[in-house]
Amino acid sequence: MSHPLGAFVTTKAVRLEDFTGLCGQQTRASDYPLCAEVQSNVPIYEAQTLRDSSRAAVLNELHRLFRDGPGVMVVRQAYSDLAVVDRHSEVFEAIFQQEAAANLGADHFAKAGTNGRIWNSLQKAALLAPASFAEYYANPLLGLIAEAWLGPDFQVTAQVNVVHPGGQAQQPHRDYHLGFQTADVVERFPLPLHVLSQYLTLQGAVAHTDMPLESGPTMLLPFSQQYDLGYLAWRLPEFIEYFEQHSVQLALNKGDLLFFNPALFHAAGTNRTTDQHRMANLLQISSAFGKPMETLDRDRMMLAVYPVLQQLLADHLLDNQQITAVIACTADGYSFPTNLDTDPPLKGLAPQTGQQLMIQALGEHWEPSAFAKAVERMRHKRRA
Repeated sequence: MSHPLGAFVTTKAVRLEDFTGLCGQQTRASDYPLCAEVQSNVPIYEAQTLRDSSRAAVLNELHRLFRDGPGVMVVRQAYSDLAVVDRHSEVFEAIFQQEAAANLGADHFAKAGTNGRIWNSLQKAALLAPASFAEYYANPLLGLIAEAWLGPDFQVTAQVNVVHPGGQAQQPHRDYHLGFQTADVVERFPLPLHVLSQYLTLQGAVAHTDMPLESGPTMLLPFSQQYDLGYLAWRLPEFIEYFEQHSVQLALNKGDLLFFNPALFHAAGTNRTTDQHRMANLLQISSAFGKPMETLDRDRMMLAVYPVLQQLLADHLLDNQQITAVIACTADGYSFPTNLDTDPPLKGLAPQTGQQLMIQALGEHWEPSAFAKAVERMRHKRRA
């Protein structure tokens, strides 16, 4: 079905009244029969209920919640044995110490010193403490909830975030994929792809500490994921103001889970305590379909094609539009996946792509040897 605004829109099409109409909906507990209660428009589930219920009933209810409902849920006591969580917290602390010694672990999305970040905590924990990794990720609720939104064969990634006392709130935002792109990039994608973006990932978090409201648990705006133009809207002042006035927060206990649609407007809250270091293991779970059909060595392709393009430009045999067309077929145009420890964003929220590197090199007339060194540096930065 075509969208009434057309396939390609700009921020001029964004309307706050359309957004507020969606966010004004109310969550009814009767619509989610497996939930224990609704708090601040968010369904709250007991872990044992999800374990004991029909798998088909859970999958259908949670998918409907993420798509047509408030877009966010909490599971109480998902880890009944909190010692499992504590042991994995000790693994994270060991990683923090390792990365502090190596001058890693900066959070590119927060002011320096306000929090601690472990990028790719999944791989790092598996390699450092596989026994703890196994007992921690043996929790079947993680996969059950992921499958409700993404279907089977999903791909898990994780990042640890610790917000120290005094750490300030984030700006409200949407998340990966299109949430990591600037508005001018988002405008280049047709609206059906804006909607599709939310079906490609699921956001989750395991609470590794108790999170009373004063510690700043995640601020959430239920139903905001239903606004198709939200990836163009979240940076606009009137939307930020609305979020600040209407977002909700839920106190969490250690071992609880929070999951939400990545298109939901959300932001980490301000930690107003003097002694509580709020820790969560953030899960970003991706659809199985986020993979190309064939494996290509695009670095080798770039090195082979670059001197040819350089000569064609010098001889005025191809114009810029034609050069861009060749580059699009040669180099990777997407920043992810990458290693965010060593390949931080240069502008916006996304690191430089292979296509951007080729365009820069051609525009600045780099010698092929200099370009080859830059490609090697990029390969090294993106390596796990």
